[in-house]
Amino acid sequence: MSGLVLGVDSGGTKTVAILVAPDASIASLRHLPSLDPTGEGDWAAEIAALAATVGDADLQASAFGLPFHGEVDEYSAAQIAAVRLHFPQKPIVENDVRIAFDGAFACGAGALILAGTGSMAWASLGEADSPHIRVGGWGDIFGDEGSAYWLGREVLMLLARHIDGREPSPAFAEGMFAAMGIKPDQLMVWCYGLESRRSGIAGLARHVTALAVKGDKVAGRLLDRAAAELSEQLVVAWRRCGGMAPIRWSYAGGVFNAAGILDRMTVRLGTSPSSPRLPPVGGAALRAARLAGWAVDDAWVDRLGAALRMTLA
Repeated sequence: MSGLVLGVDSGGTKTVAILVAPDASIASLRHLPSLDPTGEGDWAAEIAALAATVGDADLQASAFGLPFHGEVDEYSAAQIAAVRLHFPQKPIVENDVRIAFDGAFACGAGALILAGTGSMAWASLGEADSPHIRVGGWGDIFGDEGSAYWLGREVLMLLARHIDGREPSPAFAEGMFAAMGIKPDQLMVWCYGLESRRSGIAGLARHVTALAVKGDKVAGRLLDRAAAELSEQLVVAWRRCGGMAPIRWSYAGGVFNAAGILDRMTVRLGTSPSSPRLPPVGGAALRAARLAGWAVDDAWVDRLGAALRMTLA
Protein backbone atom coordinates (compact mmCIF):
# COMPACT_ATOMS: atom_id res chain seq x y z
CA MET A 1 0.00 0.00 0.00
CA SER A 2 1.16 3.52 -0.71
CA GLY A 3 -0.12 7.05 -1.02
CA LEU A 4 -2.67 8.86 1.09
CA VAL A 5 -6.44 9.04 1.48
CA LEU A 6 -8.46 12.15 2.26
CA GLY A 7 -11.33 12.25 4.74
CA VAL A 8 -13.55 15.33 5.02
CA ASP A 9 -16.30 15.97 7.56
CA SER A 10 -18.33 19.16 7.25
CA GLY A 11 -21.12 20.26 9.56
CA GLY A 12 -23.23 23.34 9.94
CA THR A 13 -20.43 25.55 11.22
CA LYS A 14 -17.03 23.98 10.41
CA THR A 15 -15.12 21.41 8.38
CA VAL A 16 -12.28 19.04 9.31
CA ALA A 17 -10.10 17.43 6.62
CA ILE A 18 -7.39 14.82 7.20
CA LEU A 19 -4.85 13.06 5.02
CA VAL A 20 -4.18 9.54 6.28
CA ALA A 21 -1.32 7.19 5.43
CA PRO A 22 -1.63 3.40 4.97
CA ASP A 23 -0.38 2.79 8.53
CA ALA A 24 -3.30 4.92 9.87
CA SER A 25 -1.04 7.81 10.79
CA ILE A 26 -2.28 11.32 10.06
CA ALA A 27 -0.20 13.15 7.48
CA SER A 28 -2.07 16.44 7.92
CA LEU A 29 -5.19 17.95 9.45
CA ARG A 30 -6.91 21.13 8.35
CA HIS A 31 -9.83 23.12 9.76
CA LEU A 32 -11.98 24.88 7.16
CA PRO A 33 -15.25 26.83 7.07
CA SER A 34 -18.50 24.91 6.67
CA LEU A 35 -19.28 23.44 3.25
CA ASP A 36 -23.02 23.87 3.87
CA PRO A 37 -24.64 24.73 0.51
CA THR A 38 -27.30 26.77 2.32
CA GLY A 39 -24.76 28.73 4.33
CA GLU A 40 -23.27 32.15 3.86
CA GLY A 41 -19.87 31.10 2.49
CA ASP A 42 -18.75 29.91 -0.95
CA TRP A 43 -18.62 26.19 -0.26
CA ALA A 44 -17.51 25.26 -3.80
CA ALA A 45 -14.58 27.68 -3.55
CA GLU A 46 -13.58 26.06 -0.24
CA ILE A 47 -13.48 22.64 -1.93
CA ALA A 48 -11.25 24.10 -4.65
CA ALA A 49 -9.01 25.65 -1.97
CA LEU A 50 -8.76 22.32 -0.16
CA ALA A 51 -7.67 20.67 -3.41
CA ALA A 52 -4.97 23.30 -3.79
CA THR A 53 -3.63 22.57 -0.31
CA VAL A 54 -3.55 18.83 -1.01
CA GLY A 55 -1.47 19.69 -4.07
CA ASP A 56 0.78 16.93 -5.38
CA ALA A 57 0.01 14.41 -2.64
CA ASP A 58 -0.27 10.85 -3.90
CA LEU A 59 -4.00 10.71 -3.25
CA GLN A 60 -5.56 7.26 -3.67
CA ALA A 61 -9.17 8.04 -2.71
CA SER A 62 -11.27 10.59 -0.86
CA ALA A 63 -14.54 10.63 1.08
CA PHE A 64 -16.60 13.72 1.85
CA GLY A 65 -19.37 13.99 4.43
CA LEU A 66 -21.35 17.07 3.44
CA PRO A 67 -24.42 18.84 4.86
CA PHE A 68 -27.69 18.40 2.94
CA HIS A 69 -26.27 15.69 0.67
CA GLY A 70 -29.03 13.29 -0.34
CA GLU A 71 -31.65 15.68 0.94
CA VAL A 72 -31.99 18.23 -1.86
CA ASP A 73 -31.28 16.95 -5.39
CA GLU A 74 -29.91 20.26 -6.64
CA TYR A 75 -27.43 20.52 -3.80
CA SER A 76 -26.40 16.87 -4.05
CA ALA A 77 -25.67 17.11 -7.78
CA ALA A 78 -23.63 20.28 -7.28
CA GLN A 79 -21.67 18.71 -4.42
CA ILE A 80 -20.81 15.62 -6.46
CA ALA A 81 -19.78 17.76 -9.42
CA ALA A 82 -17.52 19.99 -7.31
CA VAL A 83 -15.82 17.07 -5.57
CA ARG A 84 -15.26 15.13 -8.82
CA LEU A 85 -13.86 18.23 -10.50
CA HIS A 86 -11.18 18.77 -7.88
CA PHE A 87 -10.69 15.24 -6.56
CA PRO A 88 -10.93 12.83 -9.50
CA GLN A 89 -9.24 9.97 -7.61
CA LYS A 90 -12.14 7.74 -6.50
CA PRO A 91 -14.21 10.24 -4.53
CA ILE A 92 -17.18 9.34 -2.33
CA VAL A 93 -19.75 12.00 -1.42
CA GLU A 94 -22.12 11.19 1.44
CA ASN A 95 -24.33 12.96 3.94
CA ASP A 96 -22.28 14.13 6.91
CA VAL A 97 -24.39 12.05 9.30
CA ARG A 98 -23.77 8.87 7.27
CA ILE A 99 -20.04 9.55 7.59
CA ALA A 100 -20.42 10.04 11.34
CA PHE A 101 -22.31 6.72 11.50
CA ASP A 102 -19.50 4.97 9.62
CA GLY A 103 -17.01 6.33 12.12
CA ALA A 104 -18.97 5.51 15.25
CA PHE A 105 -19.54 1.85 14.33
CA ALA A 106 -16.62 1.34 11.90
CA CYS A 107 -19.30 0.60 9.27
CA GLY A 108 -20.98 -1.97 11.53
CA ALA A 109 -24.52 -2.15 12.94
CA GLY A 110 -26.09 0.44 15.18
CA ALA A 111 -28.00 3.69 15.48
CA LEU A 112 -26.18 7.00 15.65
CA ILE A 113 -27.58 10.27 16.90
CA LEU A 114 -25.71 13.33 15.70
CA ALA A 115 -26.42 16.55 17.52
CA GLY A 116 -24.29 19.53 16.68
CA THR A 117 -25.63 22.69 15.10
CA GLY A 118 -28.36 20.43 13.67
CA SER A 119 -29.51 16.90 14.55
CA MET A 120 -30.29 13.61 12.82
CA ALA A 121 -30.38 9.88 13.59
CA TRP A 122 -28.89 7.27 11.24
CA ALA A 123 -29.26 3.50 11.60
CA SER A 124 -28.36 0.30 9.78
CA LEU A 125 -27.84 -3.38 10.58
CA GLY A 126 -24.44 -3.20 8.90
CA GLU A 127 -24.80 -5.94 6.27
CA ALA A 128 -24.00 -5.31 2.60
CA ASP A 129 -27.69 -5.28 1.69
CA SER A 130 -28.95 -3.57 4.87
CA PRO A 131 -30.90 -0.36 4.31
CA HIS A 132 -29.66 2.86 5.87
CA ILE A 133 -32.44 4.74 7.65
CA ARG A 134 -32.31 8.41 8.59
CA VAL A 135 -34.70 10.22 10.89
CA GLY A 136 -34.80 13.95 11.55
CA GLY A 137 -32.41 16.42 10.01
CA TRP A 138 -35.13 18.64 8.59
CA GLY A 139 -33.15 21.82 9.11
CA ASP A 140 -33.36 24.73 11.49
CA ILE A 141 -36.64 26.14 10.22
CA PHE A 142 -38.86 23.18 11.14
CA GLY A 143 -36.57 20.43 12.44
CA ASP A 144 -33.21 19.62 14.05
CA GLU A 145 -34.88 18.96 17.40
CA GLY A 146 -32.49 18.59 20.30
CA SER A 147 -29.61 20.26 18.45
CA ALA A 148 -27.56 23.22 19.62
CA TYR A 149 -29.49 25.53 17.31
CA TRP A 150 -32.81 24.15 18.59
CA LEU A 151 -31.68 24.75 22.18
CA GLY A 152 -30.59 28.29 21.32
CA ARG A 153 -33.88 29.05 19.61
CA GLU A 154 -35.78 27.76 22.64
CA VAL A 155 -33.65 30.01 24.85
CA LEU A 156 -34.56 33.08 22.79
CA MET A 157 -38.26 32.25 22.98
CA LEU A 158 -38.08 31.79 26.74
CA LEU A 159 -36.22 35.08 27.17
CA ALA A 160 -38.80 36.89 25.04
CA ARG A 161 -41.64 35.40 27.08
CA HIS A 162 -39.86 36.40 30.27
CA ILE A 163 -39.42 40.00 29.12
CA ASP A 164 -43.11 40.17 28.16
CA GLY A 165 -44.22 38.74 31.47
CA ARG A 166 -45.88 35.77 29.78
CA GLU A 167 -43.59 33.23 31.42
CA PRO A 168 -41.37 34.81 34.09
CA SER A 169 -38.09 32.95 34.62
CA PRO A 170 -35.98 35.46 36.57
CA ALA A 171 -33.07 33.24 37.56
CA PHE A 172 -32.73 31.66 34.12
CA ALA A 173 -33.08 35.00 32.33
CA GLU A 174 -30.55 36.68 34.59
CA GLY A 175 -28.05 33.90 33.99
CA MET A 176 -28.54 33.90 30.23
CA PHE A 177 -28.34 37.66 29.82
CA ALA A 178 -25.16 37.71 31.90
CA ALA A 179 -23.63 34.94 29.78
CA MET A 180 -24.61 36.75 26.57
CA GLY A 181 -23.24 40.03 27.90
CA ILE A 182 -26.40 42.01 27.15
CA LYS A 183 -29.36 43.62 28.88
CA PRO A 184 -32.95 42.48 28.24
CA ASP A 185 -33.73 45.42 25.97
CA GLN A 186 -30.81 44.40 23.72
CA LEU A 187 -32.13 40.92 22.87
CA MET A 188 -33.39 41.76 19.38
CA VAL A 189 -30.28 43.76 18.57
CA TRP A 190 -28.13 40.82 19.67
CA CYS A 191 -30.06 38.27 17.61
CA TYR A 192 -30.61 40.16 14.39
CA GLY A 193 -27.16 41.70 14.48
CA LEU A 194 -25.33 38.35 14.49
CA GLU A 195 -22.85 38.01 11.66
CA SER A 196 -23.63 34.30 11.49
CA ARG A 197 -27.09 33.86 12.96
CA ARG A 198 -27.12 30.06 12.86
CA SER A 199 -23.84 29.54 14.68
CA GLY A 200 -24.50 32.44 17.05
CA ILE A 201 -27.85 31.03 18.16
CA ALA A 202 -26.40 27.51 18.40
CA GLY A 203 -23.70 28.89 20.67
CA LEU A 204 -26.30 29.62 23.35
CA ALA A 205 -26.56 25.89 24.05
CA ARG A 206 -23.36 25.88 26.10
CA HIS A 207 -24.82 28.53 28.42
CA VAL A 208 -27.87 26.32 28.98
CA THR A 209 -25.58 23.51 30.03
CA ALA A 210 -23.64 25.75 32.40
CA LEU A 211 -26.84 26.94 34.07
CA ALA A 212 -28.19 23.39 34.33
CA VAL A 213 -24.98 22.26 36.05
CA LYS A 214 -25.53 25.05 38.59
CA GLY A 215 -29.01 23.70 39.28
CA ASP A 216 -31.20 26.06 37.24
CA LYS A 217 -34.50 24.22 36.78
CA VAL A 218 -35.49 25.95 33.53
CA ALA A 219 -32.15 25.03 31.94
CA GLY A 220 -32.53 21.49 33.27
CA ARG A 221 -35.96 21.18 31.66
CA LEU A 222 -34.52 22.35 28.34
CA LEU A 223 -31.90 19.61 28.48
CA ASP A 224 -34.63 17.09 29.41
CA ARG A 225 -36.57 18.09 26.30
CA ALA A 226 -33.47 17.90 24.13
CA ALA A 227 -32.71 14.40 25.42
CA ALA A 228 -36.29 13.33 24.74
CA GLU A 229 -36.19 14.63 21.16
CA LEU A 230 -32.85 13.00 20.40
CA SER A 231 -33.91 9.69 21.98
CA GLU A 232 -37.07 9.61 19.91
CA GLN A 233 -35.12 10.02 16.68
CA LEU A 234 -32.80 7.16 17.67
CA VAL A 235 -35.58 4.74 18.59
CA VAL A 236 -37.54 5.35 15.40
CA ALA A 237 -34.45 4.97 13.19
CA TRP A 238 -33.42 1.71 14.91
CA ARG A 239 -36.93 0.27 14.67
CA ARG A 240 -37.28 1.22 11.01
CA CYS A 241 -34.02 -0.49 10.04
CA GLY A 242 -35.17 -3.72 11.69
CA GLY A 243 -33.14 -3.47 14.89
CA MET A 244 -34.23 -5.39 17.97
CA ALA A 245 -34.15 -4.32 21.60
CA PRO A 246 -31.97 -3.33 23.31
CA ILE A 247 -30.95 -0.53 21.01
CA ARG A 248 -27.24 -0.33 20.11
CA TRP A 249 -26.52 3.36 19.91
CA SER A 250 -23.73 5.89 19.74
CA TYR A 251 -23.40 9.62 19.31
CA ALA A 252 -21.51 12.44 17.61
CA GLY A 253 -21.58 16.22 17.74
CA GLY A 254 -20.87 19.05 20.13
CA VAL A 255 -24.17 18.79 22.04
CA PHE A 256 -22.79 15.69 23.73
CA ASN A 257 -20.03 17.73 25.28
CA ALA A 258 -22.83 19.07 27.46
CA ALA A 259 -22.93 17.55 30.92
CA GLY A 260 -26.07 15.50 31.44
CA ILE A 261 -27.37 14.91 27.91
CA LEU A 262 -25.97 11.39 27.57
CA ASP A 263 -27.08 10.51 31.11
CA ARG A 264 -30.61 11.69 30.37
CA MET A 265 -30.70 9.68 27.15
CA THR A 266 -29.34 6.57 28.85
CA VAL A 267 -32.20 6.69 31.34
CA ARG A 268 -34.76 7.15 28.58
CA LEU A 269 -33.34 4.44 26.31
CA GLY A 270 -32.60 1.95 29.07
CA THR A 271 -29.09 1.24 27.79
CA SER A 272 -25.77 3.02 27.75
CA PRO A 273 -24.22 4.25 24.49
CA SER A 274 -21.24 2.69 22.75
CA SER A 275 -18.32 5.09 22.60
CA PRO A 276 -17.71 6.11 18.96
CA ARG A 277 -14.84 4.09 17.52
CA LEU A 278 -13.89 7.04 15.31
CA PRO A 279 -15.03 10.66 15.14
CA PRO A 280 -16.91 11.66 11.97
CA VAL A 281 -13.77 12.68 10.05
CA GLY A 282 -12.35 9.27 10.91
CA GLY A 283 -15.41 7.68 9.34
CA ALA A 284 -14.65 9.57 6.14
CA ALA A 285 -11.01 8.40 6.20
CA LEU A 286 -12.15 4.81 6.84
CA ARG A 287 -14.47 4.88 3.83
CA ALA A 288 -11.72 6.34 1.66
CA ALA A 289 -9.20 3.73 2.81
CA ARG A 290 -11.57 0.90 1.93
CA LEU A 291 -12.24 2.48 -1.44
CA ALA A 292 -8.48 2.64 -2.06
CA GLY A 293 -8.25 -1.10 -1.43
CA TRP A 294 -6.17 -0.83 1.74
CA ALA A 295 -6.12 -3.72 4.23
CA VAL A 296 -8.32 -2.08 6.85
CA ASP A 297 -8.99 -4.16 9.97
CA ASP A 298 -9.90 -3.54 13.61
CA ALA A 299 -6.29 -2.82 14.51
CA TRP A 300 -6.11 -0.18 11.74
CA VAL A 301 -9.29 1.45 13.02
CA ASP A 302 -7.91 1.48 16.56
CA ARG A 303 -4.65 3.09 15.41
CA LEU A 304 -6.53 5.77 13.48
CA GLY A 305 -8.78 6.42 16.46
CA ALA A 306 -5.79 6.86 18.77
CA ALA A 307 -4.09 9.19 16.29
CA LEU A 308 -7.23 11.30 15.94
CA ARG A 309 -7.75 11.57 19.69
CA MET A 310 -4.25 12.97 20.03
CA THR A 311 -4.55 15.27 17.01
CA LEU A 312 -8.01 16.64 17.75
CA ALA A 313 -7.46 17.07 21.50
